Amino acid sequence: MVNEANAATFDSILESRGVSRRSFMKLCGAVAAAAGLSQLTVAQVADALEASVIGATEGNLYPVIWMEGASCTGCTEAFAQIDEPDPATVVLELISLNYCETLSAAAGYSMEEARKQTIEAGNYILVYEGSLSRAFDGNALRIAGETGIDSFRETAEHANAVVALGSCAVNGGWTAAYPNASDAVGCQKYLRDNGIETPVINIPGCPPNPEWLVAVLVDVVLMGVLPELNADNKPAVIFNQTIHDNCQRRGHFENGEFVYQFGSEEEAKGYCLYPLGCRGPQTRANCGVVRYNHRRSWCVESGAPCIGCCEADPMNPGDNWVEVNTPFFKRNRDLRIGSWTIQPDVIAWGLTGLVAAALVVHGFGMKAMGRIGESRKTELVREWDLKHPEQSIGVYDEADIKEALEKKKGGK
Repeated sequence: MVNEANAATFDSILESRGVSRRSFMKLCGAVAAAAGLSQLTVAQVADALEASVIGATEGNLYPVIWMEGASCTGCTEAFAQIDEPDPATVVLELISLNYCETLSAAAGYSMEEARKQTIEAGNYILVYEGSLSRAFDGNALRIAGETGIDSFRETAEHANAVVALGSCAVNGGWTAAYPNASDAVGCQKYLRDNGIETPVINIPGCPPNPEWLVAVLVDVVLMGVLPELNADNKPAVIFNQTIHDNCQRRGHFENGEFVYQFGSEEEAKGYCLYPLGCRGPQTRANCGVVRYNHRRSWCVESGAPCIGCCEADPMNPGDNWVEVNTPFFKRNRDLRIGSWTIQPDVIAWGLTGLVAAALVVHGFGMKAMGRIGESRKTELVREWDLKHPEQSIGVYDEADIKEALEKKKGGK
């Protein structure tokens, strides 16, 4: 627990940044929720943050290297563009961001020197954003005169843990979508394929919720442990439930109340967006619980179907959210045959048309052969029964038998 003197010191730190104690406690609640902790643990989270931030004022910062691979910098932007002043900036004072291409004031030689010195000192975390481009011997992406893969490998090999931030870092994301010209993969697959055993924490999303990274930092930096991970090395408390499980529109789904067209009365009533391509039932994340922009809203609440940006198999670059879920706002994904893509409903309608055309052609053929029409009469007596009356299966009138025998005789 933090003693009264330390608590007073921490309160003065908050006050100097224009952050109230009430606002700080709200942050602790958000961190606890993002980490899947009970609200009863908020006080413990607060104590841990207070102790660590006070320690940080004495120079006890946890080194972090934030590297950028093949990406759009969206993950960094999402994490950096928070309201200022904001309680989350207090959490960031737990770390020393020694290297970051997007956020660092330094550039060029001094930047790379900072990375090398951090690696040499050890006891750091690597946050990696973007995919790893293996094509052309890694030369699809070069950083400071060396390949991006070599820089990543050197940094990851000596890190305490690698946080793969965003779907590109998890399994290649949109950069690995067909035809994947740069042979993009995620951090975990690259490390496994090259025999590097550094623990990997996968946080998918495009971009991921900044609170998810804060929750992981709380676990690693404050608690000194890795969060509980599922089979995909994703934090279990964040990615073990589907979007659908916690969706505010789920009641409409259960009642069969759906939106089939944007701008409709059903959309105005907030009905379920499943027919418009919502990927919530197959996408695992707690977006509906944590929400975005300080819990103001999230994709489905704002009226957009979930596009499944958290869907990523770390060991399979082809199972990325873009390739699996496009086209967006359609119920079915594209089927791919080589470079040719087609929607399943197009195939279904095409097969229906072929069957209908075949039936029409068959009908005209039967008509031309005289096998259908008013002049065609059904067989009065089966041929077998005429030849084997003692073993006759059918029951016939004598008149019908006589007529059939006469027709047969006339045919001869």
